[in-house]
Amino acid sequence: MYLSRLAINPRSREVRRDLSDVYQMHRTVMSAFPDVKERQEARVDLAVLYRLEIDERSRGTVLLVQSGALPDWTHLAPYYLSDSVGEVGNPATRDLTKALAALHEGQILRFRLRANPTRKIETKSAPDGRRQNGRRVDLRTEAQQLEWLSRRAEQAGFSLVPVYPGSNVPAVRVGAGEKLLGKGRQLTLASVLFDGLLEVTHPDRFRCAVAAGIGPGKAFGCGLMSIAPHRRYD
Repeated sequence: MYLSRLAINPRSREVRRDLSDVYQMHRTVMSAFPDVKERQEARVDLAVLYRLEIDERSRGTVLLVQSGALPDWTHLAPYYLSDSVGEVGNPATRDLTKALAALHEGQILRFRLRANPTRKIETKSAPDGRRQNGRRVDLRTEAQQLEWLSRRAEQAGFSLVPVYPGSNVPAVRVGAGEKLLGKGRQLTLASVLFDGLLEVTHPDRFRCAVAAGIGPGKAFGCGLMSIAPHRRYD
């Protein structure tokens, strides 16, 4: 498993295009795997996930891409990447294999996840008796979104830590919602950024969840969970 970090150039026409349309961003991300034919299953086969975020130090836009295969970023358009001073190794790719293998039960980790919390409605049986798939609707309140994450956590082999150790501050913060737009097919996803602490309860299940992504919208910037060691300072 690999994680790439790309500081992207906001002045690039191609970057502005991708930031305004999740379908275009998806195509740019998948261009790092040129030997794979463009098909819907390619993202799943290669376990490709991505997330856009703002770097806290430089305030520049960063594209994070996780994949099961080593990406090749030489196919990006000219000037797609930022050449800002201080950006060393852009893009930078590291192997996550050892870090994932070292995960163990009871381990406390920091995490960040941009997700698309939803629920299905209209799933009653059709007139012919078959159960309908229904449609997804966004969960809009913070309580609903946290409840959604708690349910996903149980399935994914981790639990949410209720408070930061040594404080009474809730461990999971819910960032402001963001609309992810796809102009080509008028797609709109309501994404939520979760930051916090988790405890690994089932390491194998958790590794699978990290690799596969969490929740819907994985092809469009949701589902990538970043994890890092948590260091407690008393």
